[in-house]
Amino acid sequence: MACEGAKPVVAIYSTFLQRAYDQLVHDVAVQNLDVLFAIDRAGLVGEDGPTHAGSFDLSYLRCIPGMLVMTPSDENELRKMLSTGYLYNGPAAVRYPRGNGPNAVIEKDLAPIEIGKGIVRRQGSKTAFLVFGVQLAEALKVAENIDATVVDMRFVKPLDEALVREIAASHQLLVTVEENAIMGGAGAAVSEFLARENILKSVLHLGLPDMYVEHAKPAQMLAECGLDEAGIEASVRKRMALLGL
Repeated sequence: MACEGAKPVVAIYSTFLQRAYDQLVHDVAVQNLDVLFAIDRAGLVGEDGPTHAGSFDLSYLRCIPGMLVMTPSDENELRKMLSTGYLYNGPAAVRYPRGNGPNAVIEKDLAPIEIGKGIVRRQGSKTAFLVFGVQLAEALKVAENIDATVVDMRFVKPLDEALVREIAASHQLLVTVEENAIMGGAGAAVSEFLARENILKSVLHLGLPDMYVEHAKPAQMLAECGLDEAGIEASVRKRMALLGL
């Protein structure tokens, strides 16, 4: 369909897209075809268990040349990013979790957003959260307790390198947060950029551990992985203490 000029929108579970990885690379990306992937069940999926968890999509998508990868933090951002991906000419992906959103205010228009641009949601000092996705709400709560900056990164690829550089220059600790495997994920993209630019900065990666998380209630799974509010704050305070912040 894309070869004939149509615009396919592929709605698919993250775990199912893993099974079509060869088609994603060879049939879409290599040809730079105009296809939008709406990736549902990204991250942990509760009682569906580890076979249906979308733990790896940021890792396996960001390594594909030419791929646009977006991580909405709420329902309104999701609508904007679906519009952005639909209007984008080339392979694009929007990944979002199972379940309800935080009841964000829905804007009526579907205007696209500027590609590759994050937004500072809270200004603090010393510590900065770089959040990729739905943990933004938890990061904002923690930030109130420790006076941290919070950035809604929005895009994993292309990464907002100018914003990362700016935040790194004005903060002593960067904390990346994502509901994806830490290995090869969005946080890894941040560290790769810092290393490439020879920017020396303490970075704490929070995400899914190197293990299969067994099925449970979503809140229990997030707590087990340290991605709930309490877990995020405990990890950050531990690193801050180590750095004397």
